[in-house]
Amino acid sequence: MDYNALLGEIQKKHFRPIYFLMGEEAFFIDQLSKLIEETALDEAERSFNQTVLYGSDVNTQQVVSEAKRYPMMAERVVIIVKEAQHLRDLDKLEAYAENPQPSTVLVFAYKHKKLDKRKKISKLLAKHHVLFESKRIYDNQVPAWIERMLKQQGYQANAKAIQMIAESLGTDMGRIHSELNKLSLIVPKGDIIDEQIIEANIGISKDFNNFELCNAINRRDFAKAIRIQKYFAANPKDNPLVVTSGILYRNFRILMLMAQAKANRVPENALAKEAGVSPWQAKDYLPALAHFDVRRIARIMAYLRETDMRSKGVNNAGTSDADLLKELLFKIFYQ
Repeated sequence: MDYNALLGEIQKKHFRPIYFLMGEEAFFIDQLSKLIEETALDEAERSFNQTVLYGSDVNTQQVVSEAKRYPMMAERVVIIVKEAQHLRDLDKLEAYAENPQPSTVLVFAYKHKKLDKRKKISKLLAKHHVLFESKRIYDNQVPAWIERMLKQQGYQANAKAIQMIAESLGTDMGRIHSELNKLSLIVPKGDIIDEQIIEANIGISKDFNNFELCNAINRRDFAKAIRIQKYFAANPKDNPLVVTSGILYRNFRILMLMAQAKANRVPENALAKEAGVSPWQAKDYLPALAHFDVRRIARIMAYLRETDMRSKGVNNAGTSDADLLKELLFKIFYQ
């Protein structure tokens, strides 16, 4: 079962006996655990019927013992095991998984790891309960997630606003969720979120950000790129070079995929699919194909790797991040 289907089921108060939430992306595990915690019991019922355990403090047998108790003046008992990745004896959950207490909702938050799906306990959980794998979101999936989150909160956003958030916050889903919640407290429901709203309320400049820097490079606008570099130099805490170089590398990786596809005579309307981006994102990359061929992009990607290493102190005699970015831009435009 996927994340949105699980959310919908829990919101309807259709609960399963066991939820085993595992995987690399902690955000989705936290969201599902929190929703169960908030909806499975009324506030007055929680003091007697809800228990939070920590995998570093208990063993599986203790968890099972808690799960077997009966509710007091409530429909169910809720047991949430945080840091469940520290449990060493999960095989002892097998007997309980085969015959769970019907009035108990047992939740395991098993972060940054996965169960071995060949094991009996994994097969039992997958067949009879919920075995959810929280997979890390890739860069090219973030804009769609932002758009979906905003729609769930009753908002629409234009493409530039979505891209500004994605480029600035990366794949940090927790931070993205926090910033979008902040917007929901400020922006009236039904309003269209644009770049001015993002600049005013999230603190991302609509004119001086990594998204605009990529656009300036892709359109061969050196003057604008240097203006952005100067803004970054004046605001280094908000614009760390390690983030900028990563976003630039992603930009040129997408351009490389497009340039290779174009060289192989792939039609222009199919280049977005070849590069793994949406059609509306592709319009920001297509102009660059007139300026950057495969060979030049490969050379620029080498410059980017070199800059990243120098920003971390490798073969760097003391050049500042601001000067490293300025030097990189000269190489991108003129070498």
